[in-house]
Parts: sequence; C-alpha cells; structure tokens
Amino acid sequence: MNTTQLGRIVVAGAGMVAHRFVEQLIARGPQDGWTLTVVGDEGHLPYDRVHLSEFFDGRSPADLAMNPSVWDDPRVELVSDDRVEAIDRDAQFVHTRSGGAIAYDTLVLATGSWPWSPRAEGTDLPGVFSYRTMADVAGIAAWIAEREATLGRPLRGVVVGGGLLGLEAAASLQKLGAHASVVEFADRLMNVQLDDGGGQALRVLISDMGIDVHTSTGASALGAAADGPVGTMALTDGSELPADIVIFSTGIRPRDRIARESGLAIGERGGVVVGPTCRTSDQAVWAIGECASYEGECTGLVAPGNVMADVVVGQLLGSDLTYASQPAGAKLKGVGIDAASFGDVFALSPGALEVTFADPVAKTYKKLVVSDDAKILLGGVFVGDTTLYPSLRPMLGRALGADPSAFLAPEGGAGIPSTDLPDDVVVCSCANVTAGTIRGAVTEHGCMDVGAVKACTKAGTICGSCVPLVTKLVNATLEKAGIEVSHAMCEHFSMSRAELFALVRAEGLRTFTEVVAAHGTGRGCVICKPAVASILASQGAGHVLSREHIALQDTNDHALANMQKDGTYSVIPRVPGGEITPEKLMVIAQVAADFGLYTRVTGAQRIGMFGARIDQLPEIWQRLIDAGMESGQAYGKSLRAVKSCVGQSWCRFGVQDSVGMGIRLELRYRGLRSPHKFKFGVSGCARECAEARGKDVGIIATDKGWNVYVGGNGGFTPRHAELLAEDLDDDRLVQVIDRFLALYIREADRLERTAPWVAGYPGGITALRKVLVEDSLGLGAELEQTIAEHVEAYTDEWADTLADPEKLKRFVSFVNLPDEHDPDLAYTSERGQVRPARAGEISNNNPVIARTIEVRS
Repeated sequence: MNTTQLGRIVVAGAGMVAHRFVEQLIARGPQDGWTLTVVGDEGHLPYDRVHLSEFFDGRSPADLAMNPSVWDDPRVELVSDDRVEAIDRDAQFVHTRSGGAIAYDTLVLATGSWPWSPRAEGTDLPGVFSYRTMADVAGIAAWIAEREATLGRPLRGVVVGGGLLGLEAAASLQKLGAHASVVEFADRLMNVQLDDGGGQALRVLISDMGIDVHTSTGASALGAAADGPVGTMALTDGSELPADIVIFSTGIRPRDRIARESGLAIGERGGVVVGPTCRTSDQAVWAIGECASYEGECTGLVAPGNVMADVVVGQLLGSDLTYASQPAGAKLKGVGIDAASFGDVFALSPGALEVTFADPVAKTYKKLVVSDDAKILLGGVFVGDTTLYPSLRPMLGRALGADPSAFLAPEGGAGIPSTDLPDDVVVCSCANVTAGTIRGAVTEHGCMDVGAVKACTKAGTICGSCVPLVTKLVNATLEKAGIEVSHAMCEHFSMSRAELFALVRAEGLRTFTEVVAAHGTGRGCVICKPAVASILASQGAGHVLSREHIALQDTNDHALANMQKDGTYSVIPRVPGGEITPEKLMVIAQVAADFGLYTRVTGAQRIGMFGARIDQLPEIWQRLIDAGMESGQAYGKSLRAVKSCVGQSWCRFGVQDSVGMGIRLELRYRGLRSPHKFKFGVSGCARECAEARGKDVGIIATDKGWNVYVGGNGGFTPRHAELLAEDLDDDRLVQVIDRFLALYIREADRLERTAPWVAGYPGGITALRKVLVEDSLGLGAELEQTIAEHVEAYTDEWADTLADPEKLKRFVSFVNLPDEHDPDLAYTSERGQVRPARAGEISNNNPVIARTIEVRS
C-alpha cells in the first residue's frame, strides 16, 4: 500500500482499542493523503472502560474520556451515537443506523463484544442490568436511588458471575448502599484466573467485606416483586435469594454480526477471523480487539487489542509488524482486595512445577508455576498481596535467576528480579511498552521522572499496575546515567511523593491503610503520614478530620487552625481578593472583642485573630460562618490567599479588574490541597502593587489581557516568578493556571514549593510552557478536569466540622477534663491589645490580663 496515500479509513466502533488506533495513526502516519472516520454507538467520547466503576466515585463520562485531543485533528471525524449496521464489501461502503453511507478504502472493525447472560426466566424484569457500558452503570445508580426511595430501605443486590467484572460490580453495589451477593456457577471465584487455593483465599477476603458468596450454583429464574420489578432469584441448587437489583456479569461474546452478514470468515467460537497481520478474509478489512478471532480465540482484555491496533497501523504504513497471542494476565481492581494472576495458572505445561506459599493468618496466597528445572517462570497467582505481580509478570517465559521459593518468602521476596530487564520485555502490557522504550524515554527524550515517562510512552496510564516497575526502571536508568535519584519518601515508602501520588490515583486508594498495605511498610511516620494525607485530600478522599484520615494530620490540620507559641490558635476567615463588607468587618470585630483576641491585618489582605483556645474555636467559627464567612485555610498546605490591588475599578492606572480576577481565582482554588502552601498575586497594571512576581502564581494585567508568572516566592530563598504565558483572556488564564496547579500537585515532592519545582522542571520554563500552554503531551484536558473535580466537590472544612458532633468532640483543652482550660496561659498588654507574656513580665505589679471576657448572647 502507498503509505502516503492511505485514502479513506473507516473504523467501526469507538472503544479503547479504536482510540488507540486513532492515536497511533496520528502519531505515526503521514501528514496528508488520508482521512479517518470513527463510528461509535455510544453518545460519549471513547472512555476508559477499565476504570468504569469509578463512575460510582463521581467520575463522569468526560472524566473517563481518553485523550480527547485526537478528535481535534482535521483529518479525523468521530461519529457518536450511531453504529455501523452493514458492510457493502463490493462497493466498499458502510451503512450506519442513522441512514448514512460512508465510503472506505480501508475498514477496521473494532466493534468489541456484548455481554452474554444465561437463559433464565425473568431477565426482562425492571431492575436487571448488565455491567458493561457507561449507560449500564448510570442505569444501576439511578435504579438504586429510585428503588431505595420507593422501598424505604437499602436494596438487596445479586451479581450473577464471580469473575473480575462481577466482583467489581458487587463492590459497586456496596458503595451505593446496597447489600451484595455473588452467585458463581463454578466452584470458586475468578475461576478462569485463579486456582483452587487462590479461589479459596479470595472467597475469605470477599466474605470479610460483607459480600455473600454462593458458588457451584446459578440463576434459574427471576421473580417479580408485588409492584412489578425484580424481587427474588431462584438458584439451580433449589435455594432462593431476595433480589431488588440483579446484575449479570457472566461473560462476553464478540460483536461480529455485521462481519458475519457481509460474508467475512467467522471463527468456530465467534469473532472475525484474522491472521498475524490482523487482516480479515477481505484484503480491505481488518479486525482488532474483542471482535477479532486469532487462532480460534477472542481476547477480552484491552492490552492485546492495543497490540492489534499497533499492528494494523504498522501494516498500513508498510511495516512488517505482526500480532502473536499475548500472555494472559489479569488483576482485580475497584474492589479493595488484591488478586492477580498471569501465564499458566493451572500448571498445564508439560513438567510444570508449582511453588506455593499460603498464610491463613495474613489471608494471603502466592503461587509460582515454573519449568521442570525450576528456572523458567511460566505463571503466577497472588491473592491478598500482589506486590510481586508487576515485577514478575514481565519475566513470563524467562529465567528467574533465583530459587522460586525465595520470591514467596514472608520477609518480602529476596529474589525479586532487578530492573535489569532485557529491552524487549513488555513492562506495560496495556499500552505494549517495553523496558527498552522506557529506558529510551529517559536517555533519548530527556524524561527525568515517572510522570514524564508516562506522558512520553503511555506506560502506566491505563490500569496502572505496572507503575512500580516503571518507577524502578526510570530510577535505575537515571542512576546509570550518573543522576542521583532519591528513591524513598521515608523508611516506610520506597518511592517519591510524585510516584506515590500516581499509584494512589491509578489504583483509587482512599485511606492510609490501603496505601501502606499496597506500597509501603510499617505504620507510617511524621514524614509520610502528612504526605499521604495531602495526596488523599487532593484527590477528594474525604474530610481531613474523618476517622480514616485524622491520625495522619499534623498539629495545625488537627485543629483546623495554626497553633501559636503559647498553645492557642489563630482564626483567619477567607477574604477573597482582600474585599470585605462593613457588615462582615463588624462581625470580626465583635468576635475579637468578645473573645479577647489579638487582631491584625495580614500581609495577604486578610484579618487574623490570635489567641483562641482550642475549645473556643467551634463557637468562634459558628459566628463567622453564620455571618457568611468561611475558613481561610491558613493552617493547610493549600491555597493561602490571592492578593490583589484595586485595579481598574478605582486606580487611574489600572487596565484590568484585578479584584474581580483575584476573587474568581481564590474561590476556584480555595481548599486545594498541595505539596506545600501556595499564594497568588493579581496586579491591575505593570506598576505591580500586588507584588505578583513574588508569588507562586502571579498575574499582571496588560491592555490585551493577562500575563501569568509561575514559581515565585518570598521567604527564606526569595525568587521571582517566571513568565509562562502572555496576553491571555480571562478564561484562557484560568485554563493555564488549572493545568499548572494540577501538574504541580501531581509531580512535586513533599513540602516542595512551586519555586524549586519550576526551577527543577526538566527543560525549565520553556518545557513547562510547552506542556501547559501548548499542551504538547496532550495532558491539558486531564489536568483541567482534576481542578474541575475539586471545584465541584469543595466544601468549607469548618462548616462541615460544625455539622458533625463526632468531629466537634476533638475541640477540648483536656480530653479527661473537657471543662478545664490551660492554667498557664498568661498575657500582657501592648499597643492596646493582648499578647502572650514573656518570662518575668507577670508580677504583683503587672498581673495577668484576663483575656477572655464574657461572650455576649
């Protein structure tokens, strides 16, 4: 085929594999000579189906959308909410559901699969679902909310199918407040991926979650409730379960109807027959992903589908790249339980040996399958602890280099392979990225951390299970190049904060217990606990004083206030842009007077009140919040304030509304947790009265819009911020700042301010400008969505605390004497206000000042 004239390419299907095909063709194809039309039957952009269950965590289709920038290419057209219904192979047209006819020179079938369910009476009742698409999960959520309101009680849910997706569905039911049962026809859960020992271990863990497990039985009939929807499930063993909602997750079948009807060769077990080039029986038609049958097998995983997509792109461009069966591997996700396997799980290879370690107390099970000489790794099973999975899976079919039993040793596996993997070893099977490609990203493309390598290679961006091994490879390559790498955040975590952030985000971890169990050791320390608390808070994992997170917080976050030298606290309400009404000023003044607080205007244009006892904080904040104010989060590693001049509203030199922009930015980023505190400045003209270039983010008005500077700070090591972008309109300014903050939060080290982070960014401000302003890595939409999720989820921490009696119990001076106060607090007068007394200042002639007066009712 003439690679400069690929002609008209049509892709039937718009799932993850189709998206991969589009990405690869854009990246590797010629600049012209081709057009690409993708026809998808869902009304959304192609989304990450691997993380479908995150819909129940509040992620929308837009949040899960895969790199949307590919659809901006003028050569590419996405036709959504439609479907290819027929293929005219003679005329080389496809006909769509909407009545369209699209001509092709090359047709790629990426139609995926459809969920199969066994024949059983009542499967058409309301309340019966599959678990496959965005529409499915949205329907499940809506049904539970509606039916729960009707019945006035939590629903009783049943999932038919105990495989990967079935267990994920059961966990999602629990997350939505329903009770979950799992019915599995085989004798164990995940029967395709786990052996008997692994299945038994998994059953214990799933049962511990409160999910009922029924194996060796199936659904024979569904019965209706009195008002019509599903209400019961009869099982083949003669028993019956209550079932207000039923989810079938019993397998998939290739969606091959249009191929079958057009006369293409179909496999005995379904699927469009393809060879090593992924070409079908028609030279102009190719098939990739779940609809393709290679050597009689159809894959149900995204990784082999992505390889197929790469093969077809390569073939179209004239390469000899071919497809071969991919080694099987699977990892349970979205459930909160570790289970994974790869390769010859059942030791079916001739002479295969099994090396097993089971710990019923720790509830873990590990097995390696090796060759008859115990040297070559053939497979593995891990339940309860999958630490070895990402390191061992790439070694499949290769020499272990150690006694297999050493890998399974309770002390952590002394024989874990080093990162000196051959270049051709596939490290990220989802994106088909080899160890050599990852090393090349470091040595040839200047990627200096895991985040940059992920952006460059796409390794670790889909399921995330390979991130630990990617991290090791990156660090080893940097060290080999003579670049010093800090591996450990502390003794409990062997990776940096940025690497841990990526792992927590990829795996959806929500508590410190989950994080340390998955990626750390021990119980944590004063270094890692606040760092993990920040990571969890920046990803919306819950209130900092919730039971899951309170033990992680440092002193200030414990009290939602900054502790002062005498053990009292500061109270600093938010004053966006420094703008405050007289009414609010009077409330602040009255509170300060009633509680005898030292009061001053801060350098960030806020009003600080100092000297409040911990037991007084709730009452003080109740009065401030009742007056329409909220926490200024002066205690948090987060946005402190946005300082602004009066701008064009009052100043004769102002050219933009700096106060209005300051307020907009402060309200957008308030409460955004980050590796360190950060500050903004907005100046209405070049006279720079807000000192914007001394801030983490500085905005200076021009007659054309706004210039934005990043990475400045005062403090111990002052630094001027550097120009990132010029003459931006309001919305574009916010977009660029969104991207900057989201990237900083992801990649900065613990307690690293923006100044050293920007200064140390590989390639400096020029490279950062390409990433953030020009979106060279295609991360823009993803970074913006991070901030959008924060804005949507924001609530005032003090308002939430006041509404929760359990949290309020923390605000006492002495736990065992809640009505007593610190007797050592002593104050003297200075410039008409109180301050803590110094040693020797209190005497009979200079008595202690009674700081707190009777509070007016």
